[in-house]
Amino acid sequence: MPRGGCACGAVRYETAGEPFHRTLCHCVDCRRAAGAPAVAWFSVPAAALRFVKGTPATHRSSPTVERSFCGACGTPLAYRNDAYPEEVDVTTCSLDDPAAASPRDHTFASQRLPWMRVDDGLPVFPRSRGEGPAPC
Repeated sequence: MPRGGCACGAVRYETAGEPFHRTLCHCVDCRRAAGAPAVAWFSVPAAALRFVKGTPATHRSSPTVERSFCGACGTPLAYRNDAYPEEVDVTTCSLDDPAAASPRDHTFASQRLPWMRVDDGLPVFPRSRGEGPAPC
């Protein structure tokens, strides 16, 4: 069972099941929310994410998106989109073992920063996976 939490330890979680949609997202919203050039995410069924210590703070970053984070230290933890209520995205690097859910593609690469290289051989999607891969 993958486990993780925030930097200060105030919030801990467990996930059940195999992570899917393992990605490195380059969208502007994720970059701003994390203060990073890209954010690694994996998805699990919404019912598979359980907070076992503390309660994360939440922020509606757009009308359909809620982001969860530690209210004490600010570590980004999860992303929920109202359009996909059956799943939740979890920040890969908040896992105790981030290598266990390494990214398998790049999404929103059309928004990547020009100095952020994408040459790791993983599939690259200009926006979402549904639009198909393309070089960027």
